[in-house]
Amino acid sequence: MGYACHARSAIDERPSMTDFCPTRTRVVSVRNVKRVYRAGNETVHALKGISLDIYEGEYLSIMGPSGSGKSTLFNMIGGLDLPSEGEVVIQGVEIAKLNRVEQARLRNRCIGYIFQTYNLIPAMTALQNVALPLLIGGKSPSQANAKAAELLDAVGLGERMHHRPDELSGGQQQRVAIARSFANDPGIILADEPTGNLDTRTGSEIIERLSNLSRERGVTIISATHDHKMLNVSDRVVTIRDGAIDKIELREDLHIEVGSIGNI
Repeated sequence: MGYACHARSAIDERPSMTDFCPTRTRVVSVRNVKRVYRAGNETVHALKGISLDIYEGEYLSIMGPSGSGKSTLFNMIGGLDLPSEGEVVIQGVEIAKLNRVEQARLRNRCIGYIFQTYNLIPAMTALQNVALPLLIGGKSPSQANAKAAELLDAVGLGERMHHRPDELSGGQQQRVAIARSFANDPGIILADEPTGNLDTRTGSEIIERLSNLSRERGVTIISATHDHKMLNVSDRVVTIRDGAIDKIELREDLHIEVGSIGNI
C-alpha cells in the first residue's frame, strides 16, 4: 500500500482558526474512541468515547493531569496504540485496518515524532541520526545525507552535524530530534512533552523553532504538553480529564500568564 502523506511545501501564514468547519481539510479524525485495558485485577477505562478532528496546518496542544488519558489519546493519534472501540483515521487511512507492516510504513511516511528524551542513537552523529529515517524510507545515502544536512541547517545546527549526542547540549539534541521528525516531509508531527527536559530559555527556543518550521512547511503539529509556553503558539488547546474531552479552546480565547492559564 502506498501513502501520499507529505505536507505542503510551504504556506504564507497559518490558516485562521476561528472557524473549524467541515470544509477544512482534516488530517486526523478520532471517532468515539474508547481504550480499555487491564491493570492487575482492575479494568481501566483510559478513554471514554473521544471524538476529535485535527486540521491541516494546525498547531494543537493536548493538556491534562497525569492519568487523564492525555498520553493514551496522543498514542492513538500517532498510531502507537489501537482503540478498543471507535476509529482513528490518519490522512484518510483507518489505521486499525492496516497490518503491522503497513502501520509502520504509514508512521514512517506520514508522521514525525519528537520525544521528551530525544531518543537519539548515541553512536551516530547528528547527521546520521537525521538521515536514518530517510534511509529507512528508501533514499540513497547521498540523498539522505543531503536532506539531513539541509534540515540541520534549518534548526541552526549546520556546524554541529558531525557531533554525536554526548557532544551536544540538551537543547541541541532536541533540535536534532526536530530535524529528524521532518526528515520524510510528514504531514503530521507528534511532539510528546518536547520541552520537558529543558530549561525555560531553551524550551522557549525549541517552541519557536518548531512553530516556525510548522508555518514554513504547512505541517500539522500535535503536542502533548504541560508547558504553558507551548500554548502561545497553539491554535487550539484540547484539555482531557478522566478519559474524556473536558474542553476545546481557541488560542484567542485563552489568557496565558506565567504559572497560570485561564479563560478571558
